[in-house]
Amino acid sequence: MGSIRESLVRLHGALIITEQETYERLSGPVPSVEVLIDLLQKDPWFTWLHPIADLLVRMDHLLEDDTCDITDENITHLMREVDSLLHPSVEGEGFERAYYEALDRAPDVVLAHFRVRKLLPKAA
Repeated sequence: MGSIRESLVRLHGALIITEQETYERLSGPVPSVEVLIDLLQKDPWFTWLHPIADLLVRMDHLLEDDTCDITDENITHLMREVDSLLHPSVEGEGFERAYYEALDRAPDVVLAHFRVRKLLPKAA
């Protein structure tokens, strides 16, 4: 699960960077990392990224919780969640549409997307 988590972290980072760049073109520079973190948590522009962050938090919790056994069932469930989340759609709404648009404008996001997809089981 570590490899998929690391790849998902890289994808999330690429998405944050591309969204920050677009946000700054429209709204001006983000003055600090602290302001960016606040925007990521509260600004509607960035809320579509929350499902990836939430999934990463759950993965981290599972990896760090000494009382929780990591089972094949846990891993399979998380892999299915990643697989179902990462479906961009020009006709979709919310995450699917915003993800499609990020892929369309940022080559780094495309590369990170394919790195994650490559790690998912074919029948996930």
